[in-house]
Amino acid sequence: MKTLFYISIATVLFTSLTMKAQQDTNPNVILITLDGVRWQDVFTGIDTTLLNSSYTHDKQLLSEKFVGTSIEENRTLLMPFFWNTIAKQGQLHGNRNKDSKVSLTNKMLFSYPGYNEILTGWADDATIDSNDKIYNKNVTLLELANSTEAYKGKVAGFGSWDVFPFIINDKRSGVPVNAGYMDAIGNLTDREQFLNEIQRQAPIIWESVRLDVFTHQYAKEYLKKKHPKVVYISYGETDDFAHDGHFDFYMKSLHTTDGLIADLWNYVQSDSFYKDNTYVVITTDHGRGDGIEEGSKWTSHGSDVVGAEHTWLAILGPDVTASGEASNEQLYTNQIAPTVLKTLNMKIDSNKMPANSIDFKRP
Repeated sequence: MKTLFYISIATVLFTSLTMKAQQDTNPNVILITLDGVRWQDVFTGIDTTLLNSSYTHDKQLLSEKFVGTSIEENRTLLMPFFWNTIAKQGQLHGNRNKDSKVSLTNKMLFSYPGYNEILTGWADDATIDSNDKIYNKNVTLLELANSTEAYKGKVAGFGSWDVFPFIINDKRSGVPVNAGYMDAIGNLTDREQFLNEIQRQAPIIWESVRLDVFTHQYAKEYLKKKHPKVVYISYGETDDFAHDGHFDFYMKSLHTTDGLIADLWNYVQSDSFYKDNTYVVITTDHGRGDGIEEGSKWTSHGSDVVGAEHTWLAILGPDVTASGEASNEQLYTNQIAPTVLKTLNMKIDSNKMPANSIDFKRP
């Protein structure tokens, strides 16, 4: 009897593990956005014109940290993970100096319309024309994934900006969203309890946007605890520091965010659930001006700012062709959603998401 008992237990465990393994072979995707980061900063490094302008309060410190002997060295100093890892193992699109263009299709050129375009695959200028907290009538890729058997209950969103519950429409979609100064809820780990305690003890610079370190740590802890398969993370500091005209903090925040993404990637590569089956897609919701004159100010974006429609895209993952910097192409931000859905092996409704997906996989 004991022998039969042990055989039965072993059979149950083996069957359970086999079913789990089969279930988890579906790809994982982590979609990341950096709010309002210019393509120039990603591909050419620190802007020496702004470094030497009145927008910079500590020129010496920024020079020591981010100024090298070439554009290539400057951008690597500013964003080492992008240029030491993604450029070698993945793809980077949007360097207009190489005629690689990534552009928005919405005409608003600010955050809510940009995030809607990224997450739904189409621009909706008719109804999304402000950053107001209005529940999005459009269906995001997160909601679509959460409606499938393969990904239901395995989708989550995290953002520094407190409008994301509305953009993702957490009430209708059922996708859990932690954004702004929201606390983690449910059965909390010790680390989540600690984050809940301290996020408002840190400096509160903007009431609607918390510091990115908290967004990052909430997301990373959730990955460890729940192992979601589709995760959206939006870092927000860069845009707000730029709007405030603090070039020092804008540069430091961009450098720090690059490090946060590196930390996330290192975790993904160390966890058997995610390792070799996870794609990371990184982009921005809009560009911004490239100078200090009205109509092109680096602090601004919107339909009246030259260059605000210029964005960029980075992709890293197991089947991504390691082609590095792209050249001579035209991509659009509305292609990101169908690309993510295709990566998840999900069917794309061409009537609702007409843009073509981006082919980044190895042949």
